[in-house]
Amino acid sequence: MKIMIACDHAGLELKQKLARHLMGLHQDFEDIGTHDGSSVDYPEYAARVARAVASGEVDRGILVCGSGTGMCMTANRFKGVRAVQASEPFSARMSRRHNDSNVLCLGGRFIGEALAVEILDTWLQELFEGGRHQKRLDLIEGLVRT
Repeated sequence: MKIMIACDHAGLELKQKLARHLMGLHQDFEDIGTHDGSSVDYPEYAARVARAVASGEVDRGILVCGSGTGMCMTANRFKGVRAVQASEPFSARMSRRHNDSNVLCLGGRFIGEALAVEILDTWLQELFEGGRHQKRLDLIEGLVRT
C-alpha cells in the first residue's frame, strides 16, 4: 500500500509525528508538505492528495490540519475519494469497514499524538467488508452534483 501524507501549518507537528510512525512501520509513503510552520492554504494540499488517490497514484491519503474539517471537505470534492475525519478509533474502523475510506483526516489541534497513532493504526489495518456496503458505495459514486 502506498500512502501520500500532507498538512497545513496547523497540522505540521502531528503530521511529522505520524510520518515518523509510518517510517517505524516500514510503510511506503510520500510526504508532500508542508515542511515548515509558514502559513499555507490547506485546500492546495488536500487537492494534491485527493488527486493522487483518485488517479490511483497512491492507495490512500492522510491529511492533517487544525481541525481536520477543511481537509476532509476539500478531499471529498474529488470523485473516488472517500475521506473521513476521525477523532477516535471507532470512526476510523467503521469508515474502513463500511465506507472503504481512502483518505484519513485528522485535527492537529484536537487530538494528541498517542490517540492519532491509534486512529491511524486502526485505519491502516481495518479491511472493507464489501457486500451490502459495496452497493451503497456504488450509489454514492452515482450521485451527480447539481
